[in-house]
Amino acid sequence: MDAAAPPLAFSGTDLRKVYQTGETEVHALRGVDLAIPAGEIVVLLGPSGSGKSTLLNIIGGLDRATSGTLFYHDLDLAAMDDTALTRFRRANVGFIFQFYNLIPSLTAIENVRLVTDIAEHPMDPAKALALVGLQDRQHHYPAQLSGGEQQRVAVARAVAKQPGVLLCDEPTGALDSATGIRVLETLARANRDLGTTVVIITHNAGIAAMAHRVFHFLDGRIARIEVNAAPVDPAGISW
Repeated sequence: MDAAAPPLAFSGTDLRKVYQTGETEVHALRGVDLAIPAGEIVVLLGPSGSGKSTLLNIIGGLDRATSGTLFYHDLDLAAMDDTALTRFRRANVGFIFQFYNLIPSLTAIENVRLVTDIAEHPMDPAKALALVGLQDRQHHYPAQLSGGEQQRVAVARAVAKQPGVLLCDEPTGALDSATGIRVLETLARANRDLGTTVVIITHNAGIAAMAHRVFHFLDGRIARIEVNAAPVDPAGISW
């Protein structure tokens, strides 16, 4: 008898997104069917303009699909109004972007505390910084930190709210290989130790080796899906 399939963090059917630019319609998503199992690392690959960031923004509740169905577990995201989507993001989603978006006048731990003060079930900010290896840098300001350290503060800030899902848009895009791998190791640790579902957009095809599955995007669609039976540790990624 087959083992039960893992629950889905996100499930979507025929997701479409159309932007109106003057008299021109831009079809950013062209009928995406989506199934992201809870507790997995998923990498989105594809050229610029293929729909990756549009999908990430929609599943994160920052944008809405023009049509289609979308669920986070049993929450119907497509039916939510703006207030409900804000509650969904606050309770369930951590965002990590290529640029760190830290407040320059706040220390590392104060930047993390910005999120924990409003989260429903937060981690202690110092514990979150220890998780990313910055326990000795928590009272430093962003200007006193390297780019990689700033990105790890941003990761700690996202992880500290203990979200069900981390959505990462080019989280290593501005980093060198050694620093990027440290950030990816932190994301893998959140997935492994906290059970967080992690979705990563990247142009670096080597990062796909750490994923449980890889969605290849082309022209607003998922062209194919690869499943990795044995995801590699980020330390083993060929950059």
